[in-house]
Amino acid sequence: MGDTSVFTANPPSYLLQMTEEKQLIFTGANIDSTSPMARFAEQIATPPREEDLIEGTIIALGRGRVYIDLPPFGTGLIYGREYLNAADVLRKANIGDTITAKVIELSGYEGYIELSLKEARQAAIWGEAEQAIVSETVYTLPVEEANKGGLIISWQGIQGFLPASQLSKEHYPRVSDGDKDKILIELQQLVGKTFSVRIITADPKEGKLIFSERSGSEDEEKASLVDKYQVGDVLEGEVTGIVDFGVFIKIESGLEGLVHISELDWGLVEDPHILCKVGETVKVKVIEIKDGKVSLSIKALKENPWHTVGERHKKGVEVSGVIIKYNKHGALASIEEGVAGLVHISEFESPQALRDTLELGKTYPFKISLFEPQEQRMTLTYIDNKKK
Repeated sequence: MGDTSVFTANPPSYLLQMTEEKQLIFTGANIDSTSPMARFAEQIATPPREEDLIEGTIIALGRGRVYIDLPPFGTGLIYGREYLNAADVLRKANIGDTITAKVIELSGYEGYIELSLKEARQAAIWGEAEQAIVSETVYTLPVEEANKGGLIISWQGIQGFLPASQLSKEHYPRVSDGDKDKILIELQQLVGKTFSVRIITADPKEGKLIFSERSGSEDEEKASLVDKYQVGDVLEGEVTGIVDFGVFIKIESGLEGLVHISELDWGLVEDPHILCKVGETVKVKVIEIKDGKVSLSIKALKENPWHTVGERHKKGVEVSGVIIKYNKHGALASIEEGVAGLVHISEFESPQALRDTLELGKTYPFKISLFEPQEQRMTLTYIDNKKK
């Protein structure tokens, strides 16, 4: 390994190692810009600062330490914890090897310029990440974990995050009302799969690495497609997916819209699968365009039964209604297709009493106690023939 005894004494700082002319330059002495010394100053390298990456040559190897020549600034030292952090590399190092390290202290242990190889490697990796953002480099990486916000992916030993919002259309979790628990279930199914992603954010200070599965051109293309449509347009599309909260419709290649379950029909819809099938063509109306998303409606193309229900019913009249749903306020009873009224829970001793009296799917007599067709509001009073 060679004699390292020459490094046992405290070395002078890089400033003291300089000639008098160099000291004048680095201490900021007034120098005539036309003098030979000024021209000489222009040729001298800038002294290193903490956090800088610096390159030097290994000149000695000791037990648990490596000495690096950093002319004209002195000698650098990797030792202690910094040596242990990079021991896998340093054990293979030889005198004469060129090495790049990060300055962590200018006047460190025994006066040497203290260096870190691990931090230099980390800095190089973050530099590569920043370059990857500019070049839009695509990496193929496996998904390690999932949380309610997205997926965890590692690159070059750094753990990064792929937000759900940056997933491709194929992998985006189609979950009703942004329910985080349901999103997590969907995302967990992606763990172990390999995605093609690019880095969109690299922040070494925060240790933040953000990925996207979507390409910039994809986003621009989608925005361009969305711009072609406006609220009120009537379109034909293909049913591409059916979920609990609605139906996805392909408007054209690269663009899908959602028909929420509340927009499928004027009547109560419990299961979208009953009304639609994947692959069928349906007519839809654009009812909202927001944040690059298109909301569609099927029921908007059908006559609203509330517009004419006033011609057939009035407040105070008796009607027959079928119990179609319970909620926290009571029970909903349909008096005709698409028109339902609320039977309030206050008419009964308890929620259970209401359910025992009014069973789902059965028809009962009611009296219309509140009738506001324009507001699509109706309240019904149960007529208990047993008490008559």
